[in-house]
Amino acid sequence: MSDSTLNTIVEMTRTLGQPGLNYVIIGEGNTSCRIDEDSFWIKASGRGMSNIQPDGFVAVRLAPVLELLESSLSGQAVGDAVKAALVDPAVTAKPSVEATFHAALLADCGVSCIAHTHPVAVNQILCSSRAEQFAANRMFPDEVVLCGPRSVFVPYADPGLPLARAIRQRARAYIEAEGESPKVILMANHGLIALGQTPVDALNITAMCVKAAAIFAGACAVGEPVFMSPQDVAHIYRRPDEIYRRNMFL
Repeated sequence: MSDSTLNTIVEMTRTLGQPGLNYVIIGEGNTSCRIDEDSFWIKASGRGMSNIQPDGFVAVRLAPVLELLESSLSGQAVGDAVKAALVDPAVTAKPSVEATFHAALLADCGVSCIAHTHPVAVNQILCSSRAEQFAANRMFPDEVVLCGPRSVFVPYADPGLPLARAIRQRARAYIEAEGESPKVILMANHGLIALGQTPVDALNITAMCVKAAAIFAGACAVGEPVFMSPQDVAHIYRRPDEIYRRNMFL
């Protein structure tokens, strides 16, 4: 099991947890990172991000967690099943309750790192009637470059299996429509998921989405947001120089 992978996710998680960023407080949020084809690291339940240590993560086998998405289990039985999927059964820490959606996205979206946070700037929109509007549109070029042509929007669902199934359904629909995986998933009344090829990628997507949320809220305060046209969004996203620049950020 790679110590470098664990150290990388620890560093990414601590960065996300910096108090001044207002991405998470107390035990909010979780992160994951692939170890190999069969397993992934995920933050343990109840651990704060800002000062997390390597023992704040647990290694989980991917296949048994994915099987849960097709099961009829509920409640504590789901938590017990995820705990049973630990690579090392002797570990006492419990994987996050949201391990199921991390497993689904790692399996379906071809990404290596996932950052789930509850930024104040984003959640003030996701807890409003404008949440879906924010997800569906883009306002400036760098938002397109880093966050993709649009975000996946997921209506509120109970954390755990119901949420994981809803996220998987919406992410798969996006992949079918766009021909590639999403970079941002926005969950109503809940928070943000950034899907990255690397930890730096996940951090950059998170930061840009938070910036976009602040701009959106400001635009709403002084009038109405002016969105880029679908044609301009597609043009920016597919420009060779912007693709080159996006790859430099990984």
